[in-house]
Amino acid sequence: MDAHSNWTGLDATRLDRIADHLDRNFIQSQKIAGCQIAVARHGHPAYFKSFGSMDLERGKPMADDAIFRIYSMSKPITSVALMMLYEKGYFQLNDPVSRYVPSWRNHRVWVSGEGESMVTEAPKRPVTFRDVLSHMAGLTYGGGLPGVGVEHPIDLIYRGLKIRSSNTQDTMMGFLDKLGQVPLRYQPGEQWMYSLATDVCGALVEVISGKPFAQYLQDEIFGPLGMVDTAFQVAPDKVDRFCANYQRGADKALKLLDDPATSAFTQTPGFKSGGGGLTGTTADYMRFCEMLRRGGELDGVRILGPRTLAMMHMNHLPGGRDMTQVALGSFSETAYEGVGFGLGFASTQGVVEAGGLGVGDYYWGGAASTIFLVDPVEDLTMVFMTQLMPSGTFNFRGQLKSLIYSAIID
Repeated sequence: MDAHSNWTGLDATRLDRIADHLDRNFIQSQKIAGCQIAVARHGHPAYFKSFGSMDLERGKPMADDAIFRIYSMSKPITSVALMMLYEKGYFQLNDPVSRYVPSWRNHRVWVSGEGESMVTEAPKRPVTFRDVLSHMAGLTYGGGLPGVGVEHPIDLIYRGLKIRSSNTQDTMMGFLDKLGQVPLRYQPGEQWMYSLATDVCGALVEVISGKPFAQYLQDEIFGPLGMVDTAFQVAPDKVDRFCANYQRGADKALKLLDDPATSAFTQTPGFKSGGGGLTGTTADYMRFCEMLRRGGELDGVRILGPRTLAMMHMNHLPGGRDMTQVALGSFSETAYEGVGFGLGFASTQGVVEAGGLGVGDYYWGGAASTIFLVDPVEDLTMVFMTQLMPSGTFNFRGQLKSLIYSAIID
């Protein structure tokens, strides 16, 4: 480890405080079953460690090649997939999505009321590709999210239409057409709300490319980048590497939520969710992050042009504001203070406002408390994997950033 410190500019001794922190605060007290973290700088591995257990019921220690449900860390991958089609000239960011989904020409916007007495108005402008890439389209998650509270009248319509529910076998266009029937929650581009927008991006990849979404990801991203374990389904010969997923009960004890042996993730899903359907390893996601850090290229394979990628992690929120000013609802994979949002990523806009280091970094997380970040200023990447729901239980991102950034000494 010390041999790497002069290549990475990271103090190995200070970096190893990560182990003490995770072990003392989370593993020994069994707040989480186990976890894994990888840190690299200037393209050199600086830290990789597995902690605790990947399956408490079977007494399996965390394996270095363990497979995790990455949930919303699928979103940046899907956003990159759609932007690859942008680079081929299929659409401009301000183009209406209705160019490819005619039913979206009929969108209305919710004003007040519910059910038969619901009042709607015409959108001031159509939903654009930028809107769906940045969660500013007026879509919601259809209720059922932590921190949302009482369901909004719009969410009841999502439920009634069985949008993206597990018991439908909608085609991608069928899914998009259903969304065309639901009034938008707010005027497109005026607010930010975590939503099914990235599932829309995945559906658009399939509609525009003419290739099944899962196949597109395999051919254009996973295969070229050597992400050998990332997929919508954990293959039968890999199930023994698949982690159990836990939730924190009211008594603060861990409760098994999804047994890897019987998990739905071991079957091929009917709907391939670009917003949350992927599973994968720390090593695979680090390859994705390294491609991002290098401006869209890794090991001689170019996924995106550097200028496209730079545009993706700029702040696209209206007027350059932060999330506190434009976000509806409290559920997300980021804090809001000093944080902007681009095309698939959140980004730190200010050290003082955010109360933490890493201005210019971009990142996201997943529902089972997984996180990643790419910092182009410090030339740093980090992936943290665990399996604990909900993701807001502990502030892993803030804690790990404090530990990692304080180890940067050059």
